[in-house]
Amino acid sequence: MKQRTTTIFTSLMLAISAHTPAYADTLRDAVKADSASLVALYKHLHVQPELSHQEVKTAALLAREMQSLAFTVTTGVGGTGVVAVLKNGPGKTLLIRTDMDGLPVTEATGLPYASKNAGVMHACGHDVHMASWIGTARRLVAMKDQWSGTVVMIAQPAEELGAGAKAMIEDGLFTRFPRPDAALTLHDAPMLPAGTIGYVPGYTFANVDSVDIIVKGVGGHGAYPHNSKDPVVLAARIVTALQTIVSREVDPQDAAVVTVGRISGGTKRNIIPEEVKLELTIRSYSDATRRMLLHSIARIAQGEAIAAGMPEDRMPEVHEGETYTPATFNTEPMTGALVTLFEKRFGKERVQRTAPTMGGEDFGRYRTADGEPIQSFIFWLGGTPQDQWNAVGGDTAKLPSLHSPLWAPDPEPTILTGVEALTAATLKLLEKQ
Repeated sequence: MKQRTTTIFTSLMLAISAHTPAYADTLRDAVKADSASLVALYKHLHVQPELSHQEVKTAALLAREMQSLAFTVTTGVGGTGVVAVLKNGPGKTLLIRTDMDGLPVTEATGLPYASKNAGVMHACGHDVHMASWIGTARRLVAMKDQWSGTVVMIAQPAEELGAGAKAMIEDGLFTRFPRPDAALTLHDAPMLPAGTIGYVPGYTFANVDSVDIIVKGVGGHGAYPHNSKDPVVLAARIVTALQTIVSREVDPQDAAVVTVGRISGGTKRNIIPEEVKLELTIRSYSDATRRMLLHSIARIAQGEAIAAGMPEDRMPEVHEGETYTPATFNTEPMTGALVTLFEKRFGKERVQRTAPTMGGEDFGRYRTADGEPIQSFIFWLGGTPQDQWNAVGGDTAKLPSLHSPLWAPDPEPTILTGVEALTAATLKLLEKQ
């Protein structure tokens, strides 16, 4: 009986070791030992958020942290961006991104470490991202004997504007610094309990386009509409017709959004104005669907104007916004390899496949920055406190969302999972041959 028990135990241990990385215990223990420092850093960042393109103090703090770890640090990339490079022998190059900017939101969490910058809050969790990024840098330096290659760790400004990645790339991110073979990041998630990981194969975040339509008319007195060409009525027709793009022109198995978020025009109730302005946000995944949406918007605007009898010189003007955020796409084989790694490390119950979102994330720009696509992976990092999650039975509609003044992730389990996942992923991607 003793021999049989020993055999079973040996088999069990062999099975466990086959599915557990050799560095599992040491990594987790080291991350946990760093917990107090990382949570303190997180709270410091949460107290002092800065808006997009204004992340001066935040960038300086991150730069100092990376310099203390002997990274080669360059500041002022793309405005306030920070690039920290650590070369550790031959091998591939991995880009690891964090974003830095807060939002123009007045915090209402009531936390003792709530924002002290009036009207500004880390309501999208970029403070979680930064703390996880610093924790990962610390672990990679401490574990240099377990990986080989180069890490390019970047702190990006203005993610909330969809402009920071573009600014850093245009400032030479892929030419002044080692060009990455792959890019990696995370994003905190209210729709998952703290300490869990979510992933989406393929398209994860959408293309984001902004479109303005200037609907022109012929102004006049509200009592004599027959002497005018009413742009308000025409704008209403256009808004209604735009809704048919998704319902009748997009493949039902594809996904797209055409939202008119703002209508402005007119000065007085009895005056027919000269023009009305429509402001739209457009969401899609594939480039083909994106092109179709933009073309259809322009076609409908002009077609409705013709139907309304507008003179040729009063056709609507359709302007695409200057800031376009490309879709974020999780590539293979990187996605499959890291999901398998996470499932083995954290257990399948802590790793969940989630649905793609029509939200925007300019991390997608790094994948095709110079025309030669690289491997890319972004994963969700659950942040909702377990007691809140249990209280609503997992009904995320009852929880604060990203950008909510009430969003308050549970710092310790969220950040520790983020550090462990980013570090383990890097060790896997840059493992010694």
